[in-house]
Amino acid sequence: MSETIDPRASIRVRHDTRMRLLEVTAVTDITPLMRRISLKGDMEGFASPGHADHIKAFFFPEGVEPKIVPIGQRGAEFAEGERPEMRDYTPRYWDIAAGTIDLDFVLHGDGPASTWAAQAEAGQKLVIGGPRGSLVTPAAFDWYLLAGDETALPALGRRIEELPAGSRVIAVIEVDSAAEEQRFETKTELTLIYVHRNGQPAGTTDLLLNAIKAQAFPGGEAYAYIAGESTISKSIRAYLETERGFNPEYIKAAGYWLLGVADAQEPH
Repeated sequence: MSETIDPRASIRVRHDTRMRLLEVTAVTDITPLMRRISLKGDMEGFASPGHADHIKAFFFPEGVEPKIVPIGQRGAEFAEGERPEMRDYTPRYWDIAAGTIDLDFVLHGDGPASTWAAQAEAGQKLVIGGPRGSLVTPAAFDWYLLAGDETALPALGRRIEELPAGSRVIAVIEVDSAAEEQRFETKTELTLIYVHRNGQPAGTTDLLLNAIKAQAFPGGEAYAYIAGESTISKSIRAYLETERGFNPEYIKAAGYWLLGVADAQEPH
């Protein structure tokens, strides 16, 4: 007896792992705390079919020139004393033919990535690797719930812009203040809700969960993508399952960071 295949099931796609040495061509402040870094270089073979894909960005120790190294069975083979810090970033826009890619950085004031982005200027180099794989969710749902904090904005923005015309989307996004709100070019039927911390530290409030609780959801089968601080993402997932009747198979809750823990990331 053949097994029935769920037409709404997400599909995992693997990609060849490749490192790229790119050069900064432009630095644009989208909002006071979100900086877009435009890069150029060899983008041949780059693939990112999933809206929440991530590349690794490599931040080398002071005095070490960014460089590509061989990739072995245990990953990139950096020399002693030259091993960089690595952080995950969602590709925002890219053009293989033009050899360009844009990455958005939250300027939160600490950490190697934010520190690098705060001083980045044209001509500087950045090494990226991946994506190693993608999670591709079919556009086969009656509507979509997107939720997260500013760290998830690149992934949420991609989903809003990439879904087909007429798709129904409710997006609930937590940011520091009204100045951090972003708008999106989209053909979806988008309900965009921002909540503001207004100086409260990220990861310490129930603003996102409470805003979701306040929403009247459409009927039909939904897919939910939640990302940001890990504990908050998990609490929203639990609420959607137990209180709002979401199918657990159609919820992706990603922990991009964990309050109080440096470089705590779950796969996303």
